[in-house]
Amino acid sequence: MTHLLTASDLSLTIGGAPVLRQVDLNISKGEMVAIVGPNGAGKSTLLRLLSGELRPTRGAVTLCGRDLRGWPPEQLAQRRAMLSQHIAVSFPFTVSEIVQMGRGERALSATRRLIDAAIEEVGLSGFRDRELPTLSGGEQQRAHLARILVQLACGEAASGPALLLLDEPTSSLDLRHQIALVDICRTRARNGTAVIAVLHDLNLAVRLADRIVVMHDGKVVADGTPRETMTRDIIRQVFDIDAAIGTVTTTDMPYLLPQSMHPLSAP
Repeated sequence: MTHLLTASDLSLTIGGAPVLRQVDLNISKGEMVAIVGPNGAGKSTLLRLLSGELRPTRGAVTLCGRDLRGWPPEQLAQRRAMLSQHIAVSFPFTVSEIVQMGRGERALSATRRLIDAAIEEVGLSGFRDRELPTLSGGEQQRAHLARILVQLACGEAASGPALLLLDEPTSSLDLRHQIALVDICRTRARNGTAVIAVLHDLNLAVRLADRIVVMHDGKVVADGTPRETMTRDIIRQVFDIDAAIGTVTTTDMPYLLPQSMHPLSAP
């Protein structure tokens, strides 16, 4: 099988301290992958390495069979889009202007349909002329998501199925918009886009992903389906908590009951 993205022996050391250790990862077209783990596990660092924002101390990342470092920036932007965890915009750009940035060098006339569709898809049609700093955190996050969707659509129109990377994309979203984000990702995956999302909410990870990568102390400690990875033993080992794991009757998918959680050791 030809993988869209491959990470081999990926490691990163900063200031003499290992941040990521010997990560191997293969991502195929149309896959939906969640990366989970406690604070400091290396989740966001891994995503930044997969995007090309950071360079590994050791190992390599290949996209479409080509080393990530060999892609010119404009070609890389056509094949992967990333929504970062923190995006501060203090200038008075409107929602429409922010979303238009996703088109890159493409003519506005040729991408207007994509821009309008993305704004509608994230539920901001009535906010097109609002300046971004005046919006709530969740509304700003949805505007940036629309921008990334435009970038993704433009790139895939030119180069075929691409990679969508999301770092804590639901951190400011209410429950309804969290579910909407999952639906947006599933729509892209059905068309061949590979989706990788860093998430803290384990129940949301189960809902979003076909496959969950569990990280701890800079390493991948589990990689498999939600049923294989969301087990009591793995939760105890990685998060240092005990929690009851239930199963949704209609889907046979696991879920964690927050009311049952308690720490195994003192913080």
